[in-house]
Amino acid sequence: MGISIDTLLQGLPKGPEVPAHIVAALAESSDRVLVVLDDDPTGTQSVADLPVLMSWSPGSLEWALRQGKPAIYVMTNSRSLAPEDAAERNRQVARSTFAAAAKVGINVDFVSRSDSTLRGHFPLETNVLAEEILSHTGAEVDGVIIVPAFGDAGRITVGAVHYAGSETDGYTPAGETEFAGDATFGYQSSDLRDWVEEKTAGQVLAADVVSIDLATLRTNHEKAVALLRGLSKAQPAVVDIVEENDLRLLALALDEAERAGSRLLYRVGPPFVRALIGQEPHPPLEADDLSAIRAGGLADNAVGGLIVVGSHVAMTTRQLDTLVDRMSPVELEIDVATVLGDSPEGHLAEVAEKAVAALPYGNVVVQTSRGLVTGSDAGDSLAVSRQVSTAVVEVVRRILAECPPRFVVAKGGITSSDVASRGLDIERAVVRGPMLPGIVSLWEPMDGPARGIPYIVFAGNVGGPSSLADVVEKLSR
Repeated sequence: MGISIDTLLQGLPKGPEVPAHIVAALAESSDRVLVVLDDDPTGTQSVADLPVLMSWSPGSLEWALRQGKPAIYVMTNSRSLAPEDAAERNRQVARSTFAAAAKVGINVDFVSRSDSTLRGHFPLETNVLAEEILSHTGAEVDGVIIVPAFGDAGRITVGAVHYAGSETDGYTPAGETEFAGDATFGYQSSDLRDWVEEKTAGQVLAADVVSIDLATLRTNHEKAVALLRGLSKAQPAVVDIVEENDLRLLALALDEAERAGSRLLYRVGPPFVRALIGQEPHPPLEADDLSAIRAGGLADNAVGGLIVVGSHVAMTTRQLDTLVDRMSPVELEIDVATVLGDSPEGHLAEVAEKAVAALPYGNVVVQTSRGLVTGSDAGDSLAVSRQVSTAVVEVVRRILAECPPRFVVAKGGITSSDVASRGLDIERAVVRGPMLPGIVSLWEPMDGPARGIPYIVFAGNVGGPSSLADVVEKLSR
């Protein structure tokens, strides 16, 4: 049992309620569009009705910027890349964005969206974006605002310590969770100030990281603004966040600091953008919403949906077990050992063939074998992940060509990105909203062979044991 929420918040004040429309009005008057570089597609689960790009071509970026929305998402999938490749991808997206924004006549600011459990290329990605901002605008980034909190998924920050858990089971410092043992992005520190020092290999000391605590955020707006205004030379600042209203209070402080001249860059979890643009949490989508997407498309009369599972975290395995117990889908396995061998083509063709045969009658799960295979080091582990993901993509492409499913659910960050961009050939989409309160986003593909097929991005590390079954049940109605 973790630390109770009552214990964590003991003695801390409540802040004034901030209606979303107040923040939305400020966002609208700021005359900018937030461009969210999302290191895997799960960052869209907190927002609704915003453009999503799997490509950063000039045409796609111009299309997205012309939609009249306060934010757009660009899927970099950089969490699956080696550091040098992640840096280059961020650089490409930033340069293409500045070019498209100049053509459209829109000001842009950048958000680097990453994992609420602290996995990803930090500080590399924010460093690259800061360099590009300076190069294109002549303005130096004053502060890097670090807000990984994701209350809907049980990630909160109190006293600069980041936690994962739930109100039911209590909260555990992030450095003591399974996520901290990640083969590629592991860490030890739970205090975000120490985490910054750890991740920068001591180039930024914990003592030099500004911390905006919950009491300040909730009761002393002027001090919060002053702390933000005092940032210089891309100085990191970490912020305590427990609930949505905390994010809106932060949005007010950020708006005031930026209007006063501060140039800020953001490294954040999923709900930050929702709060910063003043969007109300969207209620979970229902069967009618899904029918409207399918109407007249390839999935209109389809029977079975396709559930693709690549994530190996313990929660995913529990969710998969519940789905199988409740709904008895056909289960097919992509054997990782075979995929990493010399000739996996026949194996992948067989898996796809079995899925095509079963989909006319019901749902099909295609999962990678549950035993996690890692490499000899962080880079080798990423290479293994990419090789396995390529196999998953090949199976999905074969299935789509032969028997378009009623829906596609992709479980896991790298899995969901590669299935969208390479398996379903989605270039432009719109995130329509969540499937569950605050988590699990549904995209409507705007182009490609999957147009009309609801696509569900399901992070490996969110939800409870029944969440996957609940989503699939709703999609199957």
